[in-house]
Amino acid sequence: MKKVLGRVDIIDFPELHLSNIDVKIDTGAYTSAIHCSKIREEDGKLYCVFESKGHPNFNGKAVTFDNYTLTDVKSSNGYKENRYKIKTTAIFFGKSYKINLTLSTRDDMKFPVLIGRQFLKQKFLVDVDLENQSYNNTSNEHSHSFA
Repeated sequence: MKKVLGRVDIIDFPELHLSNIDVKIDTGAYTSAIHCSKIREEDGKLYCVFESKGHPNFNGKAVTFDNYTLTDVKSSNGYKENRYKIKTTAIFFGKSYKINLTLSTRDDMKFPVLIGRQFLKQKFLVDVDLENQSYNNTSNEHSHSFA
């Protein structure tokens, strides 16, 4: 049986050293996206810094990716953008899930992460009347720190 998510939640991305991150569950978006403030590609590696003035849990740590791709993403305003895409782990309801995330500048957005249909399908149902279902129904503690 599929678990039910609300319209927003708070989740962890352990491989990115990010915990208690606000995410928007966006059934209107196909892909999932995460805010990355500084991105550079060098010698076949992708370097990303996860920091944000508006989102203090984005701790400013740099993460290096060996495996990444470029993909075209059409934004809600109809513009097509070529973005880096990474694969990482997201924790929902205390369980690890592999997720593809495109890297985007979302500093001016309320939510630093969007979770789209590509990830949600065959795993979760979305009830827009609910919030923080994973965060409120996780058996393990939410005071993770990825030092």
